[in-house]
Amino acid sequence: MKKIFICLIAVLLFLTGCSLESPLENNSNSKSDKKKSDIVIGVSISTLNNPFFVKIKQGIEDEAKRQGVKVKFADAQDDAAKQANDIDDLIQQNVDYLIVNPTDSDAISGSIQIANDQNIPVITLDREVSKGKVASFIASDNVKGGEMGAQLIVDEIGKDAKVAELEGIPGASATRERGKGFHNIADKSLDVVSKQSAKFNRTEGLNVTQNIIQAHPDIKAVFAQNDEMALGAVEAIGNKDIKVIGFDGNEDALKSVDNKKLFATVAQQPSLMGEESIKTVMKLYDGKKVAKKHKIPLKMKQQK
Repeated sequence: MKKIFICLIAVLLFLTGCSLESPLENNSNSKSDKKKSDIVIGVSISTLNNPFFVKIKQGIEDEAKRQGVKVKFADAQDDAAKQANDIDDLIQQNVDYLIVNPTDSDAISGSIQIANDQNIPVITLDREVSKGKVASFIASDNVKGGEMGAQLIVDEIGKDAKVAELEGIPGASATRERGKGFHNIADKSLDVVSKQSAKFNRTEGLNVTQNIIQAHPDIKAVFAQNDEMALGAVEAIGNKDIKVIGFDGNEDALKSVDNKKLFATVAQQPSLMGEESIKTVMKLYDGKKVAKKHKIPLKMKQQK
């Protein structure tokens, strides 16, 4: 009897140990038994009021159609609280995978952890999250892109030129990384007289640049951490001899470069980014390992 009791205790301890294991960790590399046509992917985009993210959405849609899987989109409208609610709604709809382009890297962490608890694999796009388990992060090398922007100013205008920087949304990983890359070069070779947030928004970019020019009329260049802010800066600058460098390579920015208004943009490939997110989901579906970080190549597009 004593031996039976001991055996029962051992079995209970074994089962308890198994139950403590994270279901996400336990099944992260296991092939799904669901039919591909029944797979539903939830996608939360930070904003569709920005051509860059519209391109990402298009890339996701195109690849999802090729793969024969369903996608549900939610537009956070640059509101972290709305994005948290959107992700909760997608989880309640029993999506099989989540692709998230965070509005705020810190604020959205709780939502990612909820997805983890529900055993829903998460892929992040363009911006990282501060906490929670992510199967793969797909983005351009934002630090390298910031360095490319600063180096272009040094090459075109010269060392110690007075410049301003338009920063993105505070708390977004892209803001931190592009700023870090820019300052890796600028702090040694340029005179950054002003840096202010314009929240990745064109109107904010116009207004902030107007204020910067009033305070520092002798600046020679503006580095904007995205094209929307850069295009706002171009409008604020008018005919003044101030070069503006953006970041993204969206359609409006590329046209502005061709029209010799925007001086340059560090061009990402948002459609490819969206495509890769779906391809990564399909690798997870097939039980294959995926890269924790997947960097999409950058290109410099400038006036000829």
